[in-house]
Amino acid sequence: MPVTCCIRYVIDPFQREAFEAYARNWLTIIPACGGDLLGYFLPHEGTNNVALAMIGFDSLAAYEAYRARLKVDPAGAENFRFAQEKRFILSETRMWLEPVV
Repeated sequence: MPVTCCIRYVIDPFQREAFEAYARNWLTIIPACGGDLLGYFLPHEGTNNVALAMIGFDSLAAYEAYRARLKVDPAGAENFRFAQEKRFILSETRMWLEPVV
């Protein structure tokens, strides 16, 4: 069964550009590791500190295989390191969604 991981980020609104750079890096890393990146979404109007990402997978097993590849991917490790150094992500949560067919 296909599933979508929706990641909700609470970001430092004064470091929006740093989060945008982080998100842009994932545009190539996630597909290379096997995720179907539906998109990263930055705050536009209203709340200025919440961003979203949505990544599709054929199944939870496919997600687990993706996570294993991501853990050893040099570009992924560098992007995680960038986020830790800059501290623009204040918190993140994941929600799993299934499509209505």
